Amino acid sequence: MNLFHRNKTSDTRIKPFVVDRKFPHPEDLRLSTHALSVYIGGNPILKMVNVEIPKNKITCIIGPSGCGKTTLLRTFNRLVDTIEGVRLEGVVKLGKHDIVRAGASELTEIRRLIGLVPQRPCPLPMSIYDNIAYGCRIHGISGRKKLDAIVEYYLRAVGLWDEVRDRLHDPAGKLSGGQQQRLCLARSLAIEPSYLLADESTSALDPISSRTVEELFVKLKRDYSIVMVTHTLRQARRIADHVIFMYLGEVIEEGDAEQVFNHPRHELTKQYLDGAFS
Repeated sequence: MNLFHRNKTSDTRIKPFVVDRKFPHPEDLRLSTHALSVYIGGNPILKMVNVEIPKNKITCIIGPSGCGKTTLLRTFNRLVDTIEGVRLEGVVKLGKHDIVRAGASELTEIRRLIGLVPQRPCPLPMSIYDNIAYGCRIHGISGRKKLDAIVEYYLRAVGLWDEVRDRLHDPAGKLSGGQQQRLCLARSLAIEPSYLLADESTSALDPISSRTVEELFVKLKRDYSIVMVTHTLRQARRIADHVIFMYLGEVIEEGDAEQVFNHPRHELTKQYLDGAFS
């Protein structure tokens, strides 16, 4: 396997490594669901959901509180399994692989290929450097020069390198909230996912930091497919390429952002966009 390949996000820079993959190259993978239902304690949270996530786009999942947005997001990489009493029916496909029926060994690879940027910044209790290197070490990447290159590459990718280059071995917890969220994003990118899941990932940030992260997502979609849950319609209108509107556990409407926002087909979508319910 060639250990070096071009990355469009950083123009002339070279990715420092390519990890071993059990699945095909990410460009060959498609993420979709078919008749997906999720039950928690016997109660239906998602009902017969059929969606297909477009490649190299920002997909925003919108809808009122409690409609199943976060549950759908966390089903894409089976993090929904952490909820007690959860049961999944239907299919979630990553390429030819059914995530719903994946075993424990496959889940490790699935969760690497489908990374999560959390709602609130959650740096690991270690240095800035080790936050980025941690996942790489788990996946067998070693050697100081290689790790140095990886850390610099992904901190540059999220626009953080110049801000932290002289204090890489300081605790990550000393960074500001916006810096911590960009560090978490860099940590997710360092293990080379194909998809990024973002669960209200700017809601805990100040407006300037929030806009910085939004702009990063817009740049990163050249190399990654991003799925974002957001309660903020203004944010979805700014950055979404594709929209999934949910209500009471069902997908009511899905499509190109321009079409959904400007020419919604379903009356419920129109009501939501008009602020009829929150």
